[in-house]
Amino acid sequence: MTTETHKKPGLETLRATISRLEGHSDRRRTVLPFGVREIDARLPGGGLALGALHEVAGGGNDALHSAAAGQFCAGIAARTRGTVLWIVTRQDVFAPSLKQVGLSARRTIFVEASSDVDVLACFEEGLRHGGLGAVVAEVARLSMTASRRLQLAAETSGSLGIAIRRWRRQTDAADFGQPTASVTRWRVSVLPSVPLPVPGVGRPRWLLELIRARAGECADFEVEACDAKGRLSPCIPVADRLALPATLADRPDQETTWTRRARA
Repeated sequence: MTTETHKKPGLETLRATISRLEGHSDRRRTVLPFGVREIDARLPGGGLALGALHEVAGGGNDALHSAAAGQFCAGIAARTRGTVLWIVTRQDVFAPSLKQVGLSARRTIFVEASSDVDVLACFEEGLRHGGLGAVVAEVARLSMTASRRLQLAAETSGSLGIAIRRWRRQTDAADFGQPTASVTRWRVSVLPSVPLPVPGVGRPRWLLELIRARAGECADFEVEACDAKGRLSPCIPVADRLALPATLADRPDQETTWTRRARA
């Protein structure tokens, strides 16, 4: 009995080690909810897993879709606690656009690396550090081996890792379809803004494609882009927007800034 007692902890440790090497974890992850019921319902645990690696790409190779993907990632990072490490290979990150979705430059450390190899090295070190709220890295190619190392580093520290897939050449885009150890994979495309009943530009809209979710379901979502606190909102049909002021006319306690502006 004594021998079995001593063997059992060793066996459990070995099983746990094998599970981590395979990219799995029995530990229940903390999640970061999006606050949009339709999205959170598709994700295990009801939100984006912390202590995990996630992939995001733009719906096209142009600057518009790339900017949307970057803002989507910044909105997620803005809702984490602690400093955010942002690693790039080219100096084209527009800090005010990140602040627009809640990520202040005061809590962001920008690092410029000369190649994907250096990006991945900084990415892994940042995730292993353990004192960062999120690590965001722009990378073109991400192999299964590299993604496993990043996933293990994120699991160990509990930090959120986001790989923004950007390509200098169109031929590199095919790499985005290759298997990786990422927990989720997203694609962000820009949609036309919903027309307002008053003059002005409506809130930006995105098509979010959840291409892969480990132990979850794939789905597409039309959402309004991140606000100043990094939060998404479900799209409201035009008919509902037009009816909103009349609905709230007799309920001044629920009057919104949008309603007041629409009636002005």
